[in-house]
Amino acid sequence: MGANQGEFDTHEGIYPAMIKVTRLNDSVLTINVEKIQSLQATPDTVITFTNHDRLMVKEPVEEISQRIVEYQRAVNSQNVAGSDDPPETHRSILANIPV
Repeated sequence: MGANQGEFDTHEGIYPAMIKVTRLNDSVLTINVEKIQSLQATPDTVITFTNHDRLMVKEPVEEISQRIVEYQRAVNSQNVAGSDDPPETHRSILANIPV
């Protein structure tokens, strides 16, 4: 994914709720990190969701894991900074996350 496209989508303009992944047919899909139950390399990456749906994607397990960690850091840093910050503050912090 290119740096201009970004890895996160915003939820209600406050913090990233989703990450982007690429299906095997090259279509881009945005998924909710909070609904991921497990990741498995088979050798393609299989994402299993909490409802037991599965999705095969091109990104390796390590890359998706890194995106999840970045998502969690971004959300947790907002909790520490305080929820009274305006949405623009949240977006500016997220803009500094490497793609």
